[in-house]
Amino acid sequence: MKVLVLGAGNIGKAVAWDLKDDFEVHVADINRERLSEVSEFAVPLELDASNFGELVNAMRCFELIVGTLPGSMGYRAVRASIAAGVDMVDVSFMPQNPLELRDEAENAGVTVIFDAGFAPGLSHVLMGRIWGEIDILESGRIYVGGLPKAPKPPLYYRITWSPKDLIEEYIRPARLIRDGELTSVDPLEEIHRVKVGSFEFEAFPSDGLRSLLDSVRAGVLEEWTLRWPGHLERMRVLKELGFFREENVDFTLRVITPLMTYESPDFSIMRVEGVGLLNGERTRMAYTVYDEERDGFTSMSRLTGFTAATVARLVAEGNCIYGVIPPEILGMRIDTFGRIIDELRERGVEITEERKNAPSDTG
Repeated sequence: MKVLVLGAGNIGKAVAWDLKDDFEVHVADINRERLSEVSEFAVPLELDASNFGELVNAMRCFELIVGTLPGSMGYRAVRASIAAGVDMVDVSFMPQNPLELRDEAENAGVTVIFDAGFAPGLSHVLMGRIWGEIDILESGRIYVGGLPKAPKPPLYYRITWSPKDLIEEYIRPARLIRDGELTSVDPLEEIHRVKVGSFEFEAFPSDGLRSLLDSVRAGVLEEWTLRWPGHLERMRVLKELGFFREENVDFTLRVITPLMTYESPDFSIMRVEGVGLLNGERTRMAYTVYDEERDGFTSMSRLTGFTAATVARLVAEGNCIYGVIPPEILGMRIDTFGRIIDELRERGVEITEERKNAPSDTG
């Protein structure tokens, strides 16, 4: 099977590397330097993904597409895959709702699984399993972060993904469920400390629930993104001063990106937990995920890329129905859930499950 990976950045490179032994992998990008970095294990293809017609024509030469483009280009890529009649797995975190394309995908006989990375992605798979296990879910929370092991001042963060998408996390209102109702909060107005494992972080509400807002029912449903202490307060000041306004973002990125670009191994950590009734008893069910940079890949690119690659194998094998499918559906199905967890563990990702009585929801 011929697979086309859109984007030769860190995540696209990880996807291509993971798929190389099972498929004929091609990687498309407009940047020749990036393409040269994947040429050892994939066929490079120079392509302008912003040209819709060119993108559709290129896709028609393949049997499966994996999208790792920036969020601003994700929706166009999904539309192109449907127009080309080719299945797609995407990790772009697009601002649009890809479920709006469900009918078009079904009519075209195309399977699209979106948000199939780390978070959203694996986070949704784990919450989908919790939703499938607990009889009545009272609350569900996701805590997730990708961080440098040796953070440096003044921003205490290292960029391992799109800098523009990082800024978007701080300005996009976070949609959450509280008291059973959909609400929206400013992501930098609710900063608090939280412990995950042996670490203590700052956490802020982030807009990563997306499809979970419709597919999972709970009185409380929240996602919190983790940062080292000190980072978020500085981001809040920059936001208050107007540096994150659209007309200023390019200048801001030129200033702050070098401050977040340095050598330090990264690690990724996530806890997905739910509290509710199971067989008549209040139960807390949780999954903890931990991974570190290794083998030339950042932890964020490993978890995002390897999750997407595993989902791509499921699609290639015909394990998913036609249409536009959110990743939590793969978690609700015990067979696809087990496959994803097993493959990630085989690649060295630590994933643990915990169940215990929960006399009260302590948050």
